[in-house]
Amino acid sequence: MTTSTTRKRRTTRAATRTSAGQSRSEGSRSWLPHLPRGTGNIIGVIVLVVAAFVAGYLIGRAGPPIIAAEDDFLVARVIDGDTLELADGSLVGYLCIDAPAAGEPLYDEATERNRQLVQGKVVELVSGLTGMDESGKQLRYVYVDGALVNVVLVGEGLARIAVLDEDELHAELLRDLEAQAREKGLGMWAPEL
Repeated sequence: MTTSTTRKRRTTRAATRTSAGQSRSEGSRSWLPHLPRGTGNIIGVIVLVVAAFVAGYLIGRAGPPIIAAEDDFLVARVIDGDTLELADGSLVGYLCIDAPAAGEPLYDEATERNRQLVQGKVVELVSGLTGMDESGKQLRYVYVDGALVNVVLVGEGLARIAVLDEDELHAELLRDLEAQAREKGLGMWAPEL
């Protein structure tokens, strides 16, 4: 064997070992950028810290728990400003609000506005802490197209708050909206009423 043949073989073996070694290590980590040793631990810690902040933020934004979300229901007809009848015949009153009764000022306006908002539409009912009123009517928060109807009626001055339990989910919001409606003189809070 000549010296040149021996050098070729050594060179070929070294090249084969190098390319095989590179392809093995690159093949298993080809999708990772080349990072200095120990950087993976730092990145892992950063990801965990960011995940913890995001989770904390989302939990904080969730607010108080909803007692029980129910299914969607079709509204057959509106009874008055704060009561509706579902397609199955059950009556639902709006939780935490009281609209004018028959014979009171703004009864017709509140009833018509309620009709515009929900009649013939599919609504989502959400239970609160108070399930029924004294007459046995179900009391619920009523959502239509993402809007809370209880809030809309109070905000327009077509209903007043009637919070039975101070821990109700939307009690504070309803109080604030009623105060705003009073300040603006909307609906039942108009000076001429």
